[in-house]
Parts: sequence; C-alpha cells; structure tokens
Amino acid sequence: MLVLSRHRDESIMIGDDIVVTIVDIRGDKVRLGIDAPSTIPVHRQEVFEAIQRENRKASQVQPADTRDLGNNAGK
Repeated sequence: MLVLSRHRDESIMIGDDIVVTIVDIRGDKVRLGIDAPSTIPVHRQEVFEAIQRENRKASQVQPADTRDLGNNAGK
C-alpha cells in the first residue's frame, strides 16, 4: 500500500484520468473529492462489497427458483 500525505485542496493522480482531492479535514474525518471518467465506478468499500455479495447471490439462482415467474401475470 502506498501511503501519501496531503493537505486540504491537494490532489493525488491515479493513472492519467483519476484525481483524488482532499476537500476537508475535520478531526478524524477526511472528505475526498474523486474526479473519474463515468466509465469507472467509484463506491465506498462497504457499498462495493454489498454489490459484490448481491451479484454473487444473483448468479447462483437455480432454475427451480424461477419456475413460477410469470405464472401470476395480470392477477
């Protein structure tokens, strides 16, 4: 892990097109601004992990789980 020190309003470049800027520092909290292309998803780690869990869960659907889908359409 690379550890860098930055002050408020200073930035870090990741590759050619991602800029992470220190927006604010209050006590033990740091606010970051992230400027990245719209093709690159940016999530907090806990949100990313929840998305990954849901994706794994959805990929494990068994044929029997979908057997009755559509049978009650219009009811």
